[in-house]
Amino acid sequence: MINIQDNLHIVDNIIKTALAEDMPYGDATTACVIEGNPVSRAVFVAKQQGVVAGLDVAERVFKLLDAGIIFKKRVADGMRAEKGDAIAEVGGNTSAILKGERTALNFMQRLSGIATRTSQYCEKVKGLPVKITDTRKTTPGLRLLEKYAVKAGGGYNHRFSLSDGILIKDNHIKAAGGIKKAVELARGKAPHTARIEVETGTLEQVVEAVESGADIIMLDNMDTALMKQAVEIIGGRALIEASGNVSLDTVYEIALTGVDLISVGELTHSVKAMDISLKFIDDKSC
Repeated sequence: MINIQDNLHIVDNIIKTALAEDMPYGDATTACVIEGNPVSRAVFVAKQQGVVAGLDVAERVFKLLDAGIIFKKRVADGMRAEKGDAIAEVGGNTSAILKGERTALNFMQRLSGIATRTSQYCEKVKGLPVKITDTRKTTPGLRLLEKYAVKAGGGYNHRFSLSDGILIKDNHIKAAGGIKKAVELARGKAPHTARIEVETGTLEQVVEAVESGADIIMLDNMDTALMKQAVEIIGGRALIEASGNVSLDTVYEIALTGVDLISVGELTHSVKAMDISLKFIDDKSC
């Protein structure tokens, strides 16, 4: 799993941008209402069942506002929480907690939503020799965090960026003059360690991709009957990725076709946030 602590320079920049968006000129309400330097304690509560992700990110939000804040996890990222469960607590300077509350929740809710949805997909294909992967259809600026959440939910990461691997898609094929030509060009210029993936939409393209020596073949927007034929044609000569129109209702049937990977854009591009709240409590010890 991506380690948040090993990527603090990236994570902190993301958080600072979010805090600046939420407090461009400070927190007017807190500045008016909170006098002196009181301390408080608050608890993050799951308002629905789900898989938790983003606890380290939430902690960083508060630490960037006040290094003296104490953050305690009640669960770990990747663990399931039931409705009503306390998943973390934060204690320290009241103003800092109030300033960071919404930003911390925004990150935790979205990342937990991604982890929860990923877990649901993984559960659907449990026991089958297939991996659920994400895509690059992520929120601009949040890719590292969203792919972290996919891992927390039990899924796998596809490439992180255009720099990470060679994936020859339909527009590349058209621009290059065909699959065979595109693969030849890629093979001639790419490092010898790089694997080449080709997107296909027809059985004819699958045959061409195999004959061109593609390492990975994506079956894009094919129905399951066509996928089964494609898997037979490929015959173990390349890894096979299914992509397009994947849903919780179809993922099991897709997995049964014999593909190795199923990439799901929904994991990050249209997931519903998990409902989590932060509640101040009377006990101020933390």
